[in-house]
Amino acid sequence: MKLSSLSFSDNAIIPGEFAFAVIDPVTHVALSSNRNPHLAWSDVPAGTQSFALICHDPDVPSSGEDVNQEGREVPASLPRVDFFHWLLLDIPAVAREIAAGSHSDGVLARGKAGPAAPDGLRHGINDYTNWFAGDAQMAGDYHGYDGPCPPWNDTLVHRYVFTLYALDLPHIAVNAPLTGANVRDALAGHVLAQASLTGTYTLNPDLQQK
Repeated sequence: MKLSSLSFSDNAIIPGEFAFAVIDPVTHVALSSNRNPHLAWSDVPAGTQSFALICHDPDVPSSGEDVNQEGREVPASLPRVDFFHWLLLDIPAVAREIAAGSHSDGVLARGKAGPAAPDGLRHGINDYTNWFAGDAQMAGDYHGYDGPCPPWNDTLVHRYVFTLYALDLPHIAVNAPLTGANVRDALAGHVLAQASLTGTYTLNPDLQQK
Protein backbone atom coordinates (compact mmCIF):
# COMPACT_ATOMS: atom_id res chain seq x y z
CA MET A 1 0.00 0.00 0.00
CA LYS A 2 1.22 3.51 -0.81
CA LEU A 3 0.29 6.82 0.87
CA SER A 4 0.92 10.21 -0.73
CA SER A 5 -0.21 13.83 -0.54
CA LEU A 6 -0.62 16.85 -2.78
CA SER A 7 -0.08 19.03 0.31
CA PHE A 8 3.52 17.97 1.07
CA SER A 9 6.09 15.39 0.02
CA ASP A 10 7.47 12.59 2.17
CA ASN A 11 10.08 13.89 4.63
CA ALA A 12 9.49 17.48 3.47
CA ILE A 13 8.23 20.54 5.34
CA ILE A 14 4.49 20.75 6.01
CA PRO A 15 3.18 24.13 4.75
CA GLY A 16 1.93 26.49 7.44
CA GLU A 17 -1.68 26.32 6.22
CA PHE A 18 -1.81 22.74 7.52
CA ALA A 19 -0.41 23.68 10.94
CA PHE A 20 -2.07 24.84 14.14
CA ALA A 21 0.39 27.74 14.38
CA VAL A 22 3.02 29.59 12.38
CA ILE A 23 6.02 31.71 13.39
CA ASP A 24 5.31 35.26 14.54
CA PRO A 25 8.40 37.50 14.87
CA VAL A 26 6.93 39.36 17.87
CA THR A 27 4.89 36.83 19.83
CA HIS A 28 6.80 33.71 18.66
CA VAL A 29 3.64 32.01 17.32
CA ALA A 30 0.33 32.92 15.72
CA LEU A 31 -2.65 30.69 15.00
CA SER A 32 -2.79 29.36 11.46
CA SER A 33 -5.51 28.06 9.12
CA ASN A 34 -5.16 24.57 10.62
CA ARG A 35 -6.45 22.72 7.54
CA ASN A 36 -6.04 18.96 7.31
CA PRO A 37 -3.74 18.01 4.40
CA HIS A 38 -4.74 16.08 1.31
CA LEU A 39 -3.99 12.36 1.47
CA ALA A 40 -4.34 9.65 -1.20
CA TRP A 41 -3.56 5.95 -1.23
CA SER A 42 -3.25 3.03 -3.65
CA ASP A 43 -2.28 -0.65 -3.88
CA VAL A 44 -4.91 -1.62 -1.33
CA PRO A 45 -4.81 -5.29 -0.25
CA ALA A 46 -7.65 -7.67 -1.05
CA GLY A 47 -10.08 -8.14 1.80
CA THR A 48 -9.87 -4.56 3.06
CA GLN A 49 -13.15 -3.59 4.75
CA SER A 50 -12.20 -0.17 6.07
CA PHE A 51 -9.27 2.12 6.79
CA ALA A 52 -8.06 3.96 9.87
CA LEU A 53 -5.76 6.98 9.88
CA ILE A 54 -3.44 8.08 12.67
CA CYS A 55 -1.21 11.15 12.67
CA HIS A 56 1.27 11.49 15.49
CA ASP A 57 4.35 13.50 16.42
CA PRO A 58 7.00 11.24 18.04
CA ASP A 59 9.21 14.20 18.98
CA VAL A 60 7.25 15.90 21.76
CA PRO A 61 9.35 16.78 24.85
CA SER A 62 8.84 14.34 27.71
CA SER A 63 9.19 17.26 30.14
CA GLY A 64 7.50 20.64 29.81
CA GLU A 65 9.89 22.44 32.14
CA ASP A 66 11.63 24.42 29.37
CA VAL A 67 8.83 24.47 26.81
CA ASN A 68 8.08 27.95 25.40
CA GLN A 69 10.08 29.67 28.14
CA GLU A 70 11.93 32.91 27.35
CA GLY A 71 15.69 32.62 27.59
CA ARG A 72 15.61 28.82 27.61
CA GLU A 73 15.54 26.08 25.01
CA VAL A 74 14.36 22.49 24.80
CA PRO A 75 17.49 20.39 24.18
CA ALA A 76 17.39 17.89 21.32
CA SER A 77 18.78 15.27 23.72
CA LEU A 78 15.63 15.34 25.88
CA PRO A 79 13.64 12.05 25.68
CA ARG A 80 10.59 12.37 23.44
CA VAL A 81 7.04 10.99 23.53
CA ASP A 82 4.12 10.61 21.13
CA PHE A 83 1.53 13.34 20.61
CA PHE A 84 -1.53 12.37 18.55
CA HIS A 85 -2.83 14.97 16.08
CA TRP A 86 -5.51 13.00 14.21
CA LEU A 87 -7.45 9.78 14.62
CA LEU A 88 -9.92 8.99 11.84
CA LEU A 89 -11.83 5.69 11.87
CA ASP A 90 -14.32 3.81 9.68
CA ILE A 91 -13.00 5.20 6.40
CA PRO A 92 -14.90 3.17 3.74
CA ALA A 93 -13.05 0.46 1.83
CA VAL A 94 -13.87 2.21 -1.48
CA ALA A 95 -12.24 5.49 -0.40
CA ARG A 96 -8.89 6.43 -1.93
CA GLU A 97 -8.32 9.99 -0.76
CA ILE A 98 -9.12 12.68 1.81
CA ALA A 99 -9.49 16.20 0.48
CA ALA A 100 -7.48 19.05 2.00
CA GLY A 101 -9.55 21.03 4.49
CA SER A 102 -12.38 18.47 4.52
CA HIS A 103 -12.01 17.64 8.24
CA SER A 104 -10.44 20.80 9.64
CA ASP A 105 -10.35 24.40 8.48
CA GLY A 106 -9.34 26.75 11.29
CA VAL A 107 -8.60 26.58 15.00
CA LEU A 108 -11.68 26.11 17.17
CA ALA A 109 -11.31 27.01 20.85
CA ARG A 110 -12.40 24.11 23.08
CA GLY A 111 -12.05 21.73 20.14
CA LYS A 112 -14.16 20.38 17.33
CA ALA A 113 -17.16 18.20 18.13
CA GLY A 114 -17.01 14.42 17.83
CA PRO A 115 -16.72 11.55 17.55
CA ALA A 116 -19.14 11.78 14.60
CA ALA A 117 -17.36 12.95 11.44
CA PRO A 118 -18.61 13.64 7.89
CA ASP A 119 -19.92 10.70 5.83
CA GLY A 120 -20.33 8.37 8.80
CA LEU A 121 -16.68 8.39 9.85
CA ARG A 122 -15.44 8.74 13.44
CA HIS A 123 -12.90 11.18 14.85
CA GLY A 124 -10.84 10.28 17.87
CA ILE A 125 -9.65 12.70 20.55
CA ASN A 126 -6.31 14.32 19.79
CA ASP A 127 -3.76 15.31 22.42
CA TYR A 128 -4.54 19.02 22.39
CA THR A 129 -7.27 17.85 24.78
CA ASN A 130 -4.62 17.25 27.44
CA TRP A 131 -2.42 20.18 26.40
CA PHE A 132 -5.21 22.74 26.93
CA ALA A 133 -6.82 21.04 29.95
CA GLY A 134 -5.67 23.78 32.34
CA ASP A 135 -6.52 26.69 30.04
CA ALA A 136 -9.90 28.24 30.91
CA GLN A 137 -10.36 29.68 27.41
CA MET A 138 -9.20 26.65 25.41
CA ALA A 139 -10.05 23.58 27.52
CA GLY A 140 -12.26 20.96 25.89
CA ASP A 141 -12.31 17.72 23.91
CA TYR A 142 -10.37 18.20 20.68
CA HIS A 143 -11.74 15.75 18.12
CA GLY A 144 -10.38 15.31 14.62
CA TYR A 145 -7.36 17.01 13.11
CA ASP A 146 -5.38 19.79 14.75
CA GLY A 147 -2.03 20.41 13.12
CA PRO A 148 1.57 21.03 14.21
CA CYS A 149 2.44 23.46 17.00
CA PRO A 150 5.81 22.34 18.39
CA PRO A 151 7.52 24.43 21.08
CA TRP A 152 8.99 27.59 19.57
CA ASN A 153 12.19 27.08 21.55
CA ASP A 154 12.69 23.39 20.66
CA THR A 155 16.09 22.64 19.13
CA LEU A 156 14.66 19.59 17.35
CA VAL A 157 12.63 19.73 14.14
CA HIS A 158 9.49 17.68 14.72
CA ARG A 159 8.21 14.87 12.50
CA TYR A 160 4.53 14.28 11.79
CA VAL A 161 3.79 10.71 10.74
CA PHE A 162 0.53 10.02 8.90
CA THR A 163 -0.16 6.27 8.91
CA LEU A 164 -3.03 4.64 7.04
CA TYR A 165 -4.13 1.15 8.08
CA ALA A 166 -6.10 -1.24 5.85
CA LEU A 167 -8.33 -3.26 8.16
CA ASP A 168 -10.21 -6.56 7.98
CA LEU A 169 -13.27 -5.08 9.75
CA PRO A 170 -15.73 -2.41 8.58
CA HIS A 171 -15.90 -0.91 12.08
CA ILE A 172 -13.28 -1.03 14.82
CA ALA A 173 -14.64 -1.35 18.34
CA VAL A 174 -12.75 0.79 20.85
CA ASN A 175 -14.10 -0.04 24.28
CA ALA A 176 -12.52 3.01 25.87
CA PRO A 177 -12.12 6.72 25.10
CA LEU A 178 -10.97 7.29 21.51
CA THR A 179 -7.42 8.30 22.38
CA GLY A 180 -4.35 7.46 20.31
CA ALA A 181 -3.16 4.68 22.60
CA ASN A 182 -6.62 3.08 22.80
CA VAL A 183 -7.14 3.21 19.04
CA ARG A 184 -3.74 1.65 18.41
CA ASP A 185 -4.60 -1.16 20.82
CA ALA A 186 -7.94 -1.76 19.07
CA LEU A 187 -6.26 -2.04 15.65
CA ALA A 188 -3.95 -4.84 16.77
CA GLY A 189 -4.71 -8.07 14.92
CA HIS A 190 -6.86 -6.38 12.27
CA VAL A 191 -4.24 -4.69 10.07
CA LEU A 192 -3.86 -6.13 6.56
CA ALA A 193 -1.38 -3.47 5.44
CA GLN A 194 -0.18 -0.02 6.41
CA ALA A 195 1.60 2.90 4.79
CA SER A 196 3.11 6.07 6.22
CA LEU A 197 3.94 9.58 5.05
CA THR A 198 6.09 11.91 7.17
CA GLY A 199 6.21 15.69 7.16
CA THR A 200 8.42 17.99 9.24
CA TYR A 201 7.69 21.25 11.04
CA THR A 202 9.28 23.76 13.40
CA LEU A 203 8.35 27.08 15.00
CA ASN A 204 11.96 27.81 15.91
CA PRO A 205 13.23 30.54 13.53
CA ASP A 206 16.79 29.27 13.95
CA LEU A 207 15.78 25.88 12.51
CA GLN A 208 13.37 27.02 9.84
CA GLN A 209 14.53 26.03 6.38
CA LYS A 210 14.56 28.88 3.91
